[in-house]
Amino acid sequence: MRCLTTTVVLAVAFAVPAHSQELTGTLRKIKDTGAITLGVRDSSVPFSYIDEKQKTVGYAIDICMKIVEEIKAELKLDKLAVNENLVTSSNRIPLMANGTIDLECGSTTNNAERQKQVWFTNTHFLTASRFVSKKASKLDQVDDLKGKAVVSVSGTTNITQLNKANAARSLDITVMNAKDVPEAFLMVETDRAAAFVMDDIQLASMIASAKDPSLYAISAGAFSDPEPYGIMLRKDDVPFKAVVDRATAKLYQSPEIEKIYNKWFMEPVPPRGLNFHVPMPVSMKKSFEHPSDNPDPASYGG
Repeated sequence: MRCLTTTVVLAVAFAVPAHSQELTGTLRKIKDTGAITLGVRDSSVPFSYIDEKQKTVGYAIDICMKIVEEIKAELKLDKLAVNENLVTSSNRIPLMANGTIDLECGSTTNNAERQKQVWFTNTHFLTASRFVSKKASKLDQVDDLKGKAVVSVSGTTNITQLNKANAARSLDITVMNAKDVPEAFLMVETDRAAAFVMDDIQLASMIASAKDPSLYAISAGAFSDPEPYGIMLRKDDVPFKAVVDRATAKLYQSPEIEKIYNKWFMEPVPPRGLNFHVPMPVSMKKSFEHPSDNPDPASYGG
């Protein structure tokens, strides 16, 4: 009888640590701290930005909060604190890799090169890399930029595409670096650059915010096929990705995603009541029906 009791006690003693070891990586970190840290942007309208109340809002933020709800339910937490850490195009991947942030909620392109360093959840937006310029310049195709000063944002896919096109087509472009989207657009606004290369939706956002939107045009010529945006997470964290993917798949396959999309792209958004009037493309509707983290633009129908 005594031996049986000892055995039972030992079994219980070892059962507790075994259960706690079931959680690893980011899920374990969140469970232990009772908090999750989101990497957010301060000016990536309408994906992730700071409004007039100094609150971080946007399309990607709404999606991330749905993920947070799923994580909270998965871990059976009564409360889950949500911390924010401002990130930039240049530091978002290092801050993810070193554990500073747990999800990056913004407008980050998911591509094969980045997947060597980080992972992404299911695609939440599709965009092509184009340029904005003043209409008076009459620039519309990539080759029209020959010999011009052209700006893009440091650490982005767009500046890589600009440099590649410049070399491949011998365009003799003077490539200029800006720290963020507003700074790059200002360089076009003040004629320090003839054009600004960025994702077309972000260019549309900057034009809508301009003092005189009628002065600017987005090029027909593109540096890329439509490319996927994804919420970024740490690489090789399979259990965490499973929860995040489940959360986004449920959202994207529900009617709620259209409401969230329309809220940010078809209705006036704070702080200035701008309306981008960008209906959800057919390619995005199809991608939501079959959620995927595929980085290949061709997989989304071009």
